[in-house]
Amino acid sequence: MADDVPIRAIDCWVNPFTPEHARTEQPEFLVRVATDYFHREQQLARGTPLDEMVRMMDDAGIEGGILTINAADPQPFAKMARQYPGRFLLSAVIDPLQAMEALRTIERLVKEYDVRLIRMVPFLFNRPSNDKACYPIYAKCIELGVAVSVNTGIPGPPMPAEPQRPLYLDEVCLFFPELVLIMAHGADPWWGEAIRLLLKYPNLYMMTSAYLPKYLPQELLHFMNTRGQDKVLFATDFPFLPFDRAIATAKALSFRPGVLRKYLRDNAARLFHWD
Repeated sequence: MADDVPIRAIDCWVNPFTPEHARTEQPEFLVRVATDYFHREQQLARGTPLDEMVRMMDDAGIEGGILTINAADPQPFAKMARQYPGRFLLSAVIDPLQAMEALRTIERLVKEYDVRLIRMVPFLFNRPSNDKACYPIYAKCIELGVAVSVNTGIPGPPMPAEPQRPLYLDEVCLFFPELVLIMAHGADPWWGEAIRLLLKYPNLYMMTSAYLPKYLPQELLHFMNTRGQDKVLFATDFPFLPFDRAIATAKALSFRPGVLRKYLRDNAARLFHWD
């Protein structure tokens, strides 16, 4: 049930795979997941021009998005954002095993490019989110006032799943209560574990990137309708999910008045200081 007033959404995970970037060699795990899970290997291979992607966002009712950029070469993505003022914020995936170099990269990204979100993907470095290598990243992000997202749940590609168990964030939230932390890509099959953590920690959130809303489990939808109204954020992981289908299935869900607006837009606007 959609809210009566039209809602302009914010997409918290957008991958800007333009044709120029598509021509570069993509990681094998990305190709596998695009082929086996999303059946969108053609979209990944051909890329999407920026102006076409913005039109698709407009058609779906998405007013803003968080671009996931290349931390080692942020300038082309910053240029994309400047082409559409107010439309995009920037995020970057960081490898904590780079140690001090990772911290220097984060500081440069935040201060020079206004990056608002630092992402970590545990299956890429095969350590859990409470590993000692991650703790300097959390401390640096608190210092700079930016949020951190950590992928949770069993990953689609054939990569290690154990490091992505939500329970590892329990220790992180205890040690860093100031940290704004977001579980990304849902938490399958540990939804109950993730929800319990969301209830426990005020600064812990979840984004439903890479999940069509119609496939979200009932226990999460119940949580969103009750105590979790301010805790869950909409995201597509475009091009792996199409904007229009993700928005349409979100609006078809049975939410209480006001919940859909929080999920699609307001929670992200507050969390990332969009204004």
